[in-house]
Amino acid sequence: MEHRSSKARVVAVCISENRGTKKSSIRQGRLKENFGLVGDAHADSNSHRQVSLLAIESVKKMEEKGLKAVPGIFAENITTEGIELLSMKPGSKISIGEKAVLEITQIGKKCHSGCEIFTQIGDCIMPREGLFARVICGGMVKKNDTINILTEPSLKNDAD
Repeated sequence: MEHRSSKARVVAVCISENRGTKKSSIRQGRLKENFGLVGDAHADSNSHRQVSLLAIESVKKMEEKGLKAVPGIFAENITTEGIELLSMKPGSKISIGEKAVLEITQIGKKCHSGCEIFTQIGDCIMPREGLFARVICGGMVKKNDTINILTEPSLKNDAD
């Protein structure tokens, strides 16, 4: 079952050549099945964290703490708007643009030691509000692409 939300969209697509650095926005990117965002240092077929997502709403929380934030500063590949990333659970699937499909695999991660953002302002949003995904179906992604929630895992009751 597909849930459409015309408000959910891509704000930016970002890559970096090296791990542990902020990412730069690119015009468009190619999500490769079971690999990640082509050209990004974190793309890896052996990882469940092939792509990272962060909501612009989360980025704005950090701006309120005095950080001059732009998409990619938290090393996220895809900055989103209008989708409740924090309500997503591992196993949820989303589509981006015309073809790409991602499966959420992890919520948050521990910042690496010496995280630039944490060092600067004493906090970082990625460990709490960043999502990681693997690419189920590849495709091109760009700013303003629509994001749709395709499936959400159902809650299981131990009594069933």
